[in-house]
Amino acid sequence: MPEKESAQASRDAGPALHRTAPLVAIGMTCGIAWAAGFRGYMVELAGPASTFDWWGTFGAILLPGATVGGLLAWAEALRRAGGRRGWRWLALAPLAFAIAPLLMPGALAALLTQGLGGGAVAVALMAIGGGYALSRRGPLWARLTSGLVSAALTAALALAGPGIAGPALAITEPRGAWVAVLGASFIVVLALASSIPHRPVGRR
Repeated sequence: MPEKESAQASRDAGPALHRTAPLVAIGMTCGIAWAAGFRGYMVELAGPASTFDWWGTFGAILLPGATVGGLLAWAEALRRAGGRRGWRWLALAPLAFAIAPLLMPGALAALLTQGLGGGAVAVALMAIGGGYALSRRGPLWARLTSGLVSAALTAALALAGPGIAGPALAITEPRGAWVAVLGASFIVVLALASSIPHRPVGRR
């Protein structure tokens, strides 16, 4: 009997992996596209002062994007399969956007003393809080609180252009309005993806 159960489990594991791998690959691709686009948004804010290097761009932005996209896609695969113990912790996947930049030399000290890098932490918190607010899971007051905080941070991000890049990115200017919409839409998309681990599970 145990041998039959083991054989059945082996047969079930193959199709499960076959269904999961494409989802994870799609999620990683979407994550890279999201991170690359958000890097373009950062260029708009920084202007000519924006610079590119291998670790800062690929290690601290694109790699976390692939990681977050893959983890959230894995969460979707587990959700469709009926869930698994502890799988909802994947809702914290966006923390990769906050952790990766802090691995750069001197980044932690710069965050603590000058606040540099705080934007990455804010993006992760907006995604996690927004995902929970959109999930329809948990107490209403908690979801409303998370949603209001995330919405306030998203609005602050969208309106930060003039304070960082000057009047050229004022919300009353076409380019400034476009940058505001660009930044806010990135956060909304990430929050929608981050709601996956909170959604009801599918039938096995």
